Amino acid sequence: MTTPVPGRPEQTDSPSGGTAQTVLVAMVAALGGFLFGYDTAVINGAVAAVSETFRASGFILGLAVAAALLGSAVGAWFAGPLAGGIGRVRVMVIAAGLFLASAIGSGLAFSVWDLALWRFIGGLGVGAASVIAPAYIAEISPAHMRGRLGSLQQLAIVSGIFVALLVDYALVAAAGTATRELWLGLDAWRWMFLSLLVPALAYGTLALQIPESPRYLVARGRLDEAGAVLRQYIGGDVDAKIRDIQRTLASARRARLGDLRGPRLGLLPIVWVGILLSIFQQFVGINVIFYYSSVLWQAVGFSERDSLMITVITSITNIVTTLIAIATIDRIGRKPLLLIGSTGMLITLGTLAFTFGTAPIVHGRPALEGVMSPLALLAANLFVVFFGLSWGPVVWVLLGEMFNNQIRAQGIAVAAAAQWLANFAVSTTFPALQQIGLGFAYGLYTLFALLSLIFVLLAVRETKGRELESM
Repeated sequence: MTTPVPGRPEQTDSPSGGTAQTVLVAMVAALGGFLFGYDTAVINGAVAAVSETFRASGFILGLAVAAALLGSAVGAWFAGPLAGGIGRVRVMVIAAGLFLASAIGSGLAFSVWDLALWRFIGGLGVGAASVIAPAYIAEISPAHMRGRLGSLQQLAIVSGIFVALLVDYALVAAAGTATRELWLGLDAWRWMFLSLLVPALAYGTLALQIPESPRYLVARGRLDEAGAVLRQYIGGDVDAKIRDIQRTLASARRARLGDLRGPRLGLLPIVWVGILLSIFQQFVGINVIFYYSSVLWQAVGFSERDSLMITVITSITNIVTTLIAIATIDRIGRKPLLLIGSTGMLITLGTLAFTFGTAPIVHGRPALEGVMSPLALLAANLFVVFFGLSWGPVVWVLLGEMFNNQIRAQGIAVAAAAQWLANFAVSTTFPALQQIGLGFAYGLYTLFALLSLIFVLLAVRETKGRELESM
């Protein structure tokens, strides 16, 4: 008996599909999420060093940080149509190439402007990966485990954030500060960017070993290949599944963004649900924790090293709660988890708004005194807990499964582009909001947590256990 290779579908009549192999293939696709998290978080430890090295103003520095987010919006927008034309796997390989170019260019940047350019290029890869991974995982997964496998995307993202922050901390610990020379005449902050080379190479290599999405293969008329993939990874009545896919694809023409047009402000209602899910996921301010947390904790009195360590601990918390979501999403369901998350974020963000809003200002910074300092730390980490077990993974699962086969790649592309634009808005406005006051900033995020709760109650439908062809 031979051991099946993930990229080479085995001809078998197993009714259940190869569960272990399906998990492995989904993990490879989710490596794009790991790079997504790594690329967006690695800047955390380098922000102050980049500012010092290039003597960049706060505005220019904000643009350099946010350039990756603009690239992500562009990459997400075009990834859907590109995936429909050349396939999911090829887009993964292209994304890996963009990550490689960004890692080298950012690490060797000679000015803040070319750093921003290379960050933009890396963002293109991030955006593409953010679209392709959930779509591919949803299309390769049996319905009964699609939620858990779809959650691997968020687990990979938070793992990438954790590893990036851990690498940042280790490099600063080894060099003393991020601006000190470490190896080969390069400062520690440059090695933060160059470290992205390792996961980018792994992603590109492994992506070449996995099969193409069966729904893409059916759309291209490659029915024998689609049947082999379905038989090995999903199981069940393969011929019936192929007929269902053909029925939902509806026509032989290539899907396009125009298919998303509808009666609600120019778009289909389901597309607006995807867009608003993506926007609320960002407008609660989660990425303020991961982009600016080291700067934030330094602003209230912690050292550079201690601030990075707090951020590492927070990212570990994010991983643990994502594992909880993976274990429960196919039992509890998508909508209940979102409601739990919104409620918890409403309370914890409100606590942060209170602690920072009532803190006395000393030398232009809020001074957390007495119980307020541990209360703020506790609230920030509990905020990450509630986000990590709900809005973090569940939004990606919903985006991967809520659209029908005809518009899935395009729908995810538009929703992901909206997510990256929302991320850009939050990330670029936080420094200005911080100047107004951290209490005001977190008060605003509290408002969006409340709105997210109302939105889920009124607009989000449960998709647990449903076949993609029934959407």
